[in-house]
Amino acid sequence: MNYTLPHIPERPAKPRNSGLTMMMDKGLSIRQAEDFIAASSDYTDIIKLGFGTSYLTKGLEEKIKLYKEAGMKIYLGGTLFEAFIVRNMFDDYMKLIDRLKLDCAEVSDGSIVMPHDKKCEYIHKLSKNFTVLSEVGSKEAGLIIHPAMWVSMMNKELQAGSWKVIAEARESGNVGIYRANGNAHTLLINKILAKVKKDDILWEAPQKSQQVWFLKLLGANANLGNIAHDDVIPLETLRLGLRGDTFFSYLPAELKQE
Repeated sequence: MNYTLPHIPERPAKPRNSGLTMMMDKGLSIRQAEDFIAASSDYTDIIKLGFGTSYLTKGLEEKIKLYKEAGMKIYLGGTLFEAFIVRNMFDDYMKLIDRLKLDCAEVSDGSIVMPHDKKCEYIHKLSKNFTVLSEVGSKEAGLIIHPAMWVSMMNKELQAGSWKVIAEARESGNVGIYRANGNAHTLLINKILAKVKKDDILWEAPQKSQQVWFLKLLGANANLGNIAHDDVIPLETLRLGLRGDTFFSYLPAELKQE
């Protein structure tokens, strides 16, 4: 850090298992990726090449190499995985991520219908060679999944070999664990946390209000994802109590103001 301040919450050193920040790259150029790395790589653990953007992005292999050399895990968005699965091309998908020298993979079923046992089978197969993140929840607005089902699917996917389970919200933050207005499904989230370890979950939280909500619920080291590239440092200031929304979160009582 550039200077010292007391009463700043401790953040684990990278590589870390909690307090993760996942940045969603929606098609950054090589130059933009280089600028991002220079500014924000210290505060970023995971890069997701969102949905199917890797199909179009120029300089894909060069960008992946840059991110990996900067010490970040990187994977292709789950929607691309589903695009291969719906075309019966799982083996081709494995060959692709191997060719791209990726060490992570996402397994999701937010856009297609997939038996859960089959999803867990994909997780198990991929986990033999890759670090797997699996996403739970639908991208379809208005589709309600019972909390017990969320818990069951998350635990089964962790048992199948997932490193983290991702709680779905889309890049818009208005489905899955959130209501249409972006507010958190408080009851759902609390029921999940009662049965699944918090450090095993990565919560998609693209909106600042959602990031603040989870940090106040879980503390500075909540795992948060779908963060825009220019929101990574602002998120880190929220984690550290250096932004208005969390300003008094970590100060001792004698310094807090009414």
